[in-house]
Amino acid sequence: MRAVLEEGPTKTFKSPGTGESRLNISVIFTSEPATAAALGTAASLADRLGGRITLIVPEVVSYQLPLNEPPIKRAWYETRFCELVSHVPVETVVRFYFCRDRNETLAKVLTPQSLVVIGAARRWWLTPERMLARRLRRLGHEVILTETE
Repeated sequence: MRAVLEEGPTKTFKSPGTGESRLNISVIFTSEPATAAALGTAASLADRLGGRITLIVPEVVSYQLPLNEPPIKRAWYETRFCELVSHVPVETVVRFYFCRDRNETLAKVLTPQSLVVIGAARRWWLTPERMLARRLRRLGHEVILTETE
């Protein structure tokens, strides 16, 4: 399936889908393999529940650089995430957030009581992804942690 660029106030990608739906499943980008697994879980849920997926990419930019000039060009991000969501069989929107603090940004952009899917490597210790899941649960969101090998 080919992802399509949608122009708007921020650039987003959409996989062709059935249109607007009521349920939105947010997937937070952590790493490519973990996010691919999270997208698979979210796609399965969205397909069964008639929903759509929003891939949220909070990219932290150093204080040494202006937010509108991240260290990597936007075109590279667009190509990378277009490929990542191209295999998702349900409507998928990618939203980039160039920010200073990932946690603060996620707290602002997630709607109250969001359904969130996070991919994480399977580890017995507390990983940054598990800490993020714990933090989002404390904020009142429903979080599904998808583990990968």
